Amino acid sequence: MKIWYQFIAAVSLFAVVSCNSKGDKKEENQVKAKVEIPELHLTIDSSKIASFYATYPKLAKFQDEVFTLYKKNKSTQLWQDNKGIDEFAHTLFNKYKGLDEEGLKANFPYKEITTIFETIGDNKMSKENTDLMISNLYFYYAEKVYSGVDEKTSISLEWLLPRKKLNYRALTDSIFQKSTINDDHKSKMFSQYYKLRDILKKYRDIEKKGGWKTIETGDDYKNLKLGDSSNIVAQIRERLFITNDIKEDNKSAVCDTVLINALKNYELHHGLTPKNIILPEHIAEMNIPVSDRIKTIIVNMERCRWIDPELEKGKKYIEVNIPEFRLYIIEDAKIAFISPVVVGKAMTKTVIFSGMMNNIVFSPYWNVPTSIINSEIKPGMARDKNYLQKKNLEWNNGAVRQLPGKNNSLGLVKFLFPNSSNIYLHDTPAKSLFERESRAFSHGCVRVAKPRELAIELLKDDPKWTPDRIDKAMHAGKENWVSLKKKVPVYIGYFTAWVDRKGNLNFYKDIYGRDESLLKLLTED
Repeated sequence: MKIWYQFIAAVSLFAVVSCNSKGDKKEENQVKAKVEIPELHLTIDSSKIASFYATYPKLAKFQDEVFTLYKKNKSTQLWQDNKGIDEFAHTLFNKYKGLDEEGLKANFPYKEITTIFETIGDNKMSKENTDLMISNLYFYYAEKVYSGVDEKTSISLEWLLPRKKLNYRALTDSIFQKSTINDDHKSKMFSQYYKLRDILKKYRDIEKKGGWKTIETGDDYKNLKLGDSSNIVAQIRERLFITNDIKEDNKSAVCDTVLINALKNYELHHGLTPKNIILPEHIAEMNIPVSDRIKTIIVNMERCRWIDPELEKGKKYIEVNIPEFRLYIIEDAKIAFISPVVVGKAMTKTVIFSGMMNNIVFSPYWNVPTSIINSEIKPGMARDKNYLQKKNLEWNNGAVRQLPGKNNSLGLVKFLFPNSSNIYLHDTPAKSLFERESRAFSHGCVRVAKPRELAIELLKDDPKWTPDRIDKAMHAGKENWVSLKKKVPVYIGYFTAWVDRKGNLNFYKDIYGRDESLLKLLTED
């Protein structure tokens, strides 16, 4: 019995000791849990910022913005905490690595940025310089995606439309708020940018799957029409199915109405006049490789970066897309009017710019430019002393002008928006030019296929100018200037890829050869 009691006592003592031991460990763990790593406090002042740019001069253009950024943050770090690089910084780096989705190359000028995020143990930079490098990555990313090439470069590419100004303050505020750099509300950019970005993804997916095969026709190919049977038809059907221009590829070699209608729709969205026969030029258009189409999309995404999204918020404005040969009036965010146009030929390109339309001139004189006087009129006068009379021309204060009338080169009406290039919209007696697929024939001005309707649309808010009065003024044979009650912005742009309001992707020929030089800028290292 005594031994039993001793055993019980020993067990009890062991239990007490064990419980106390567990309790001590629990308390010890609680103490350890309360131990925190000291909060990170780095001092990043003007001297350290200046030293950083002395070491990394290729980033110097961001120095002012970076200095302002840290000053606003009381000269402390932005991208690191006591645990290291924060999550927002990693989000930024992932967006940078995904620049390909924005149609851009990830070519930050210093490889240290990759070391910071992907090989952390090899990062030899100080914490201060690490933070500064990430801040520069932020501005680099913002400039590439939201602004694009600098204004000097775009002007050298003859783009004279007003450039969007990058709002660095709004961008830096997102750093302090640790908000995403994704534009979830799609508000930072011209809306066309987001549409093209979505299309880019689709075409990249097509490319990854092998793209589309070249349609083989042979040198003797002339055309295909409804009811014809040929292996070419099956190739066309397969090609259209890849880009969803036909809903089903049934492998049929017979040219049926489904195929003809699908191809006509394809032609409509590729700058071609829809026809009931399949011509060699239609085959050539379908044979343009997917890689080339991707390049065209990327180039036009860059052009979209230059446009201020506020432009689209205008109540009423006119837009002309040169490669599309088309003019639109946009009113209350809807298309109110459309007209085909003729633009400048290659030697006398229509300028990419904007202006404010303020006057309509009915039965206008045409004041002949000096260049045309020297190149065409003087040689004509040398050949024929009655040249001026035959052309309905007259001398006017040492210059030459053409009298109003149906044969006037400006037609029966012109639309003025003052600019240094002396570009304007006008009617033309050469109506047959509007029937052509490619309409680059003018000396630089924009000829409008539906000038009467354009005048009616622009004057519809002025009760004095009824359609009947407009008709009389156009045929009066006497020049008559009318001031618009409200000036209308005019934007003349150049887009060879465009997603319309129905979601259809449209490609247009690069009539002035502007895509290649811009693509080179975007893809060079």
